[in-house]
Amino acid sequence: MSKRENIASNILSTISAISSPSIIKATRQPFDLDELSDKQYPAVIVQTSEETREDQELGSGAKTRIGTIDFLVLGFVKGAEVNIDTKRNELITAIETALESDITRSSNALDTEVIQVETDEGTLFPIGAIRMTIRCTYEFQAGTP
Repeated sequence: MSKRENIASNILSTISAISSPSIIKATRQPFDLDELSDKQYPAVIVQTSEETREDQELGSGAKTRIGTIDFLVLGFVKGAEVNIDTKRNELITAIETALESDITRSSNALDTEVIQVETDEGTLFPIGAIRMTIRCTYEFQAGTP
C-alpha cells in the first residue's frame, strides 16, 4: 500500500480504538445518518481530502518528495438528556488525544496535527456533529505516494 493509504488506515484504526467515549461506528465510507440507530453513536467518518506535494531534492534519478495531506474527520453524537455540546467536545478531545499518541502514524508520517475544528452549532439536534481537519506531512519517493 502507499504511504497515504497507510496513513488513512492508521487514522481510522486509531479513532476506532477510542474507548471514552466508545466509538461505535468508524468507517471511511459515507453513511446516511437517518439509517443509524441510537446505539450506533458516536459515529465517525474519515476521508482523504486535499494534498499538496513538492520536491525536496532536485536532479535526475529518484526524487524525494514531501506531501502535506488533509484528512476530514466527521463525527456524530446523539442524546437529548446530556448537553449535546458537551458530547461534541468530548468527542473532539478524544480524537485529538488519540491522534497525538503517535504523530508518525506508525512511521508513515513526519507529523500529524489537528488544524481545524468545527461543530454544527446545534442545527442537527438531537444529533451533534463535528468536523475536524487533520493534517499529515509525509515523505515519499516520486511515483510512490
